[in-house]
Amino acid sequence: MSFNIGLSGLRAASKDLNVTGNNIANAGTVGFKQSRAEFSDVYAASVLGTGKNPQGSGVLMSNISQQFNQGNINYTQNALDLAINGNGFFQVSNNGAVSYTRAGYFGTDREGFLVDNFGYKLQGFPVDDNGNLQNGVVGDLQVQTTNQAPKATSQIDTAFNLNSTQKSPATWQATYDAVLASSGGNSGAALAAASDTFNPTDPTTYSSSTSLNIYDSQGNAHVMTQYFVKTGANTWDMKVLVDGRNPADPADEPPQPYVMGLTFDSSGALETVTDDGSGFFTVDPATKKVTLNAGTASSDGWIPAISDGGTPATWSANGALANPDGIVLDFSKSSQFASAFAVNSVAQDGYTTGELAGLEIDDTGVIFARYTNGQSKVQGQIILANFANVQGLTPVGKSQWVQSFESGEPVVGTPGSGTLGALQAGALEDSNVELSDQLVNLIVAQRNYQANAKTIETESAITQTIINLR
Repeated sequence: MSFNIGLSGLRAASKDLNVTGNNIANAGTVGFKQSRAEFSDVYAASVLGTGKNPQGSGVLMSNISQQFNQGNINYTQNALDLAINGNGFFQVSNNGAVSYTRAGYFGTDREGFLVDNFGYKLQGFPVDDNGNLQNGVVGDLQVQTTNQAPKATSQIDTAFNLNSTQKSPATWQATYDAVLASSGGNSGAALAAASDTFNPTDPTTYSSSTSLNIYDSQGNAHVMTQYFVKTGANTWDMKVLVDGRNPADPADEPPQPYVMGLTFDSSGALETVTDDGSGFFTVDPATKKVTLNAGTASSDGWIPAISDGGTPATWSANGALANPDGIVLDFSKSSQFASAFAVNSVAQDGYTTGELAGLEIDDTGVIFARYTNGQSKVQGQIILANFANVQGLTPVGKSQWVQSFESGEPVVGTPGSGTLGALQAGALEDSNVELSDQLVNLIVAQRNYQANAKTIETESAITQTIINLR
């Protein structure tokens, strides 16, 4: 009996050494979870029970359980390295064979799919052709590496403040006064003559100005400049040029701007917007929004132009189009207060062609592609899976596990939802092996092995003594 007891002890100590050695060997393996050898004692049963004073029959390995406690988060320089801070596993697919891992080595393959270092595809919620997340539809995540098509500007939101204490421009005022006197007080003639003095190269013909880029259908950038001319108490003219030219007639010389009248109330809020009757603009009196129409062969509006680079330059249509519905200018939040001219906010929704510049992943797993045109686009959302009994998962190597009957069904969700952990991009989760503990366990397992070997040696000596009896 003692031989079998000692032999069971040797086997148990050997398995303990194997488990501890495996932990030590994987101390530097990303996403590795250490294991623990669990043993139980053995008693031989008899027909009438074990009796009052049963003797043990040795030791048996009852289980090798993995410890899924959190490993340290180690930050890297790779944006696609991922770490889970909390519960959950990445779900990956190898041609349909699903497995789970905590090792966040991810990158892209030649087709743009997000894959781990074994080529298994990371799973998540993909996007449709319009860039909308398909929540609940789990599939392979793919990054679109093609260029982002340009978008013609359709909306401009701007808010500016015009200085109520500012006087009319010097040249404008001088012309107005001269014509008013010579025409016997005809203010209409004086206003028309003063308006004709506008020259974008002469700051004495306007009060303030501001510019921003707008884009045509081919992604070409054009500079739209707004010039403000004070024409009286609470009244201003806003003159608009695109690329320094008349938006509807690029060849016009000298440039004749679009003109809109702005009227502010006594509190400094924008009250009315009027156009010059040219048909290039459409004004909505209720919202005070102005639409710069798209120019075509049959209608007036902005026609994108290009310069030949000469001196003087010759401008002609560049073959692109404006947004077919025109460009809506919303400056309803603009004001006229007794402070310096300032543009408080400005935004437009057009952009030029963009090339993929990089990827970003937030803590909820949403993947953003950044483009050289300053735009970003959602490429999908990473999912995590968790189990009722994570120790019931079956390890299959490569720092991966597969579902088993004991683990239960996976609960899938986005990072940070429910009990699932948060996602950390640009980081990896280190092994949770504590080397100092494992080295001590190694010593203990070695002592156990030696002690059980001593048990067998002692039993052998006793047996030899009995054999030597004469």
